Amino acid sequence: MRFAHLADTHLGYRQYGLFERETDFYDVFENVVENIIQEKPDFVIHSGDLFEFSRPPTNALLTVQRNLLKLKDAGIPVYAIPGNHDIIMRKNALPPHLLFKELGLRIISPNNPFFIEQGIFIGGLPYVSKHQSTYLLESLKKLEKVAGDYDKRILVLHQGIDKYLPFEYELELAHLPESFHYYAMGHIHNRIIDDFGEGKLAYPGSTEIWKFDELGNYHKNGKGFYLVDMGGDLPQVDPVNIQLPREFIKENVEYSQLSSEIDKIKQYILTLSEKPLLNITVQGGNFNRSEVFEQLNNSFSDICLSLRPNFKSQDLMDAREQLIDGDALNPKKLLSQRLSEFEDPNITNLAISLLNEMSTGNQEQAEIIATKFYQEFYGEDHDN
Repeated sequence: MRFAHLADTHLGYRQYGLFERETDFYDVFENVVENIIQEKPDFVIHSGDLFEFSRPPTNALLTVQRNLLKLKDAGIPVYAIPGNHDIIMRKNALPPHLLFKELGLRIISPNNPFFIEQGIFIGGLPYVSKHQSTYLLESLKKLEKVAGDYDKRILVLHQGIDKYLPFEYELELAHLPESFHYYAMGHIHNRIIDDFGEGKLAYPGSTEIWKFDELGNYHKNGKGFYLVDMGGDLPQVDPVNIQLPREFIKENVEYSQLSSEIDKIKQYILTLSEKPLLNITVQGGNFNRSEVFEQLNNSFSDICLSLRPNFKSQDLMDAREQLIDGDALNPKKLLSQRLSEFEDPNITNLAISLLNEMSTGNQEQAEIIATKFYQEFYGEDHDN
């Protein structure tokens, strides 16, 4: 018995406001489905964040419709849970998955928390926010009890776990039931395979690069989906890699070598078939940011789909080192102490996460974290 496990496809995401990046996410999804059909698994599990928004654009809906029909024609059923991007954090909110029930999409939900596929228990929950942890733990206990009647058991969740996502987790590993054979996880965009319970815990990661921070794991482990064989005593998990449409390039350049490094990067980019996304950090020395930006823009604007420059002059680097060296001036410590009066760890975790992203110039991810926080705790809809 084999199945394909994927997650975090984020269809409809127009990264950096670029139409080309939205199209890239669709193309990768098409490629994933084609590869799944070639592998001929018994079924597919999608562990959340099928879409980027709870109200996806038309092209995202059409892409899912087209590819579900392909899987249906191939006789491959699909099981899915909504992730945090798929639903508005409001009571009785409905995910866009419901539009595809007639195409055979089998949605795991509180009203229908499990299915049986050829004797295998497939159960789980849509994404549950951290402030609903009591509900999450109670639901997991109920699933564990029902699953005990079956020889093979799969748990499908879209949650961050403290071991793998220390500052933004919703679930502690110690609270995860240990009686399942495969934990089909979503939410973390890096690929992870770990021993847990009676089998394997796995995050297949996002199918496309959702932010630059995923580059290290992508270069090491690839992007795509997992092919899981449940035939043995332990699941066998094999990654299936997908070729991404364009490259992400991340470079740190010393200001003293800026011109020569620009030439090297340009020569490489000109060998590529598609315009890449370039994140370049100029550091060291004392320089005029506007002049360096103009030099970078003149060099790369025509040959890159996106240019994202960052600057770390020597003065700024010296000031940061002084902050880090002095424990009394440790910004995270000061922030935690200042926010302790609220007696709410969620606010502290939010502030530290925003500090981490903003200090590295990652404003986009900081906005995503803030939006997610307000959706969960205040019911604000910031999807569009």
